[in-house]
Amino acid sequence: MKEKINSMPMFKYNAVTIDGTKSSGKMEAAGPPQLGILLKEQGLFLLDHKELNTAEHARKLKLIEVADFCRELGAMLSSGITLIRAMMIIADRAQTKAIKKIYDSMIRHLQRGSSLSEAMANQGKAFPELLIYMMRAGESSGRMDTSAERMAVTFTKDYKLQSKMKSATVYPAILAFMIVGVIIIVFTFVLPSFMGMFENMDLPLPTRIVMGFSGFLTKFWPYLLLGVVFIVVTMRALFTRPGPKRGWDHFKLRLPVIGKLMRTIYTARFARTLAALYVSGIPMIQALTIARNTVGNSYIEKQFDDVISMLGNGRTLSQAIGVVDGFEPKLVSTVMIGEESGKLEQMLESVADQYDYDAEMASNKLITLLEPLMIIIMAVIVAFVIISVILPIYQMYGTISEEGDM
Repeated sequence: MKEKINSMPMFKYNAVTIDGTKSSGKMEAAGPPQLGILLKEQGLFLLDHKELNTAEHARKLKLIEVADFCRELGAMLSSGITLIRAMMIIADRAQTKAIKKIYDSMIRHLQRGSSLSEAMANQGKAFPELLIYMMRAGESSGRMDTSAERMAVTFTKDYKLQSKMKSATVYPAILAFMIVGVIIIVFTFVLPSFMGMFENMDLPLPTRIVMGFSGFLTKFWPYLLLGVVFIVVTMRALFTRPGPKRGWDHFKLRLPVIGKLMRTIYTARFARTLAALYVSGIPMIQALTIARNTVGNSYIEKQFDDVISMLGNGRTLSQAIGVVDGFEPKLVSTVMIGEESGKLEQMLESVADQYDYDAEMASNKLITLLEPLMIIIMAVIVAFVIISVILPIYQMYGTISEEGDM
């Protein structure tokens, strides 16, 4: 009974009493007829109603949450459990209220006769577009369990790669934070205490540079902070526009070391997505349209207009993908071999696995380079400050020594 109550939609209604007094509010009901009956029991007559669309406020599920959903759904469907029953079990196991709200909304749509792909699409941006298309293909073939299990593997691999990339950036981020912290402490608290000591002295150039920067930071730090905030806000607003965002995504691909890593990740992501769509029987042009949105780089995604056009004009997939600037060259040769051998799916999955490994190795190499580099930067800053303070002290001792000899 509890599951049934949780699966009812929420309606916003306007009603009127028998004496003409208007009333409005929200109420759960199985449908509009039941809403009218429930209101009538309260002495209200339904004027109009609107079902509240919880999908508008549904958050986007994380990769690990999507992977867990697919894994549980595939396991239960392959065991013969009905779709609605499987969704109720998954909803009961939901770890947060936000996720349970999404699953309950899906259950309501399923109870009204919607397909699973339709129920997922009605949740706004909660589920990836790739998963919705894959489940739609599974519904057509009658193998929803297979589609769900395949997607569980795909999203798990994406999550592992994403997690490795995030964990790889933790140590450099800590070092960067420490560098900024050292600069702030030294230049705003330590160095000002030496300024009185060095008054009326002909200071060396390093000391003048350090003292000048320290004075600027001490006096104008509020304006400097506002400037940093303004730059960050401006850049974020600028990169929401298609043109600047594409330019930035193009620039990332040209960076040394980082560009190679990004191209590897994009290639692996595209190859795995295309393999999953291809094996599900989705037409190649439609598969490319879906796969382009999973790459994660607007500069590469924009080029797929030409890819799809070439494919529609009779070119092979390898020829069409060959025009894309941003993928690793090995992808084209792999697709060509897959086309000639009739094993395109296996070749795409193979190259995706290879590039997943390459991305992990490249990220480890990047961290190996960044860690000592940032430590060296911190050491140089500290050493420069120490030298700039020691030089005038030695100069002061030299002056005192000369005066003593006189």
